[in-house]
Amino acid sequence: MAQVDEASCPGADPGQPCIFKLVLLGTDSVGKSSLALRYVKNDFKSILPTVGCAFFTKVVDLGAASLNFEIWDTAGQEKYHSVCHLYFRGASAALLVYDVTRKDSFCKAQQWLKDLEEEFHPGEVVIMLVGNKTDLGKEREVTLEEGKEFAESKGLLFMETSAKLNHQVTEVFNAVARELLQREETKQGQTLQGDARLALNERPSRQAGCCAR
Repeated sequence: MAQVDEASCPGADPGQPCIFKLVLLGTDSVGKSSLALRYVKNDFKSILPTVGCAFFTKVVDLGAASLNFEIWDTAGQEKYHSVCHLYFRGASAALLVYDVTRKDSFCKAQQWLKDLEEEFHPGEVVIMLVGNKTDLGKEREVTLEEGKEFAESKGLLFMETSAKLNHQVTEVFNAVARELLQREETKQGQTLQGDARLALNERPSRQAGCCAR
């Protein structure tokens, strides 16, 4: 990935990283809160079901560039489904989380994808499918191949994790961060090219050297 100038992010103060809103979506007990807590605070513990939404922030340092994640951890219970739509509006990225030991949670992640597709234009949001709880491999109901094939068919990023064992948790968020910065860089490049073409078209035309007689 090419280097990205942190100060060039639209709306960001000089020297400050870009701010991106990321939402975690998925049915109850798939480990969304555990993933967020492990990533932000490197902690893991039994967590009560999220009510409404929980909020975290994290600065992601990728070496060449950095960004600030605003992480919105939404409730997974069905009764909060309609409320969650209010939280993912305006998001730049989404993690669709399922439990690899629960086929129903995989189906629910696919439903969340449909909800996102109704809310956003194609390519507007970076979406990653995340299969959590790989530490419970003996109870697995969704294979790695199933998750990967679905993600590829929909153009999603994909990774499996274990919040409990801290397996690939940081890698998930870093992969999303890199994709966001790449898209931001592409967007800025297209804007600069558009400005250059506009300036070229606005150059005054050269006048004739003499008047017609």
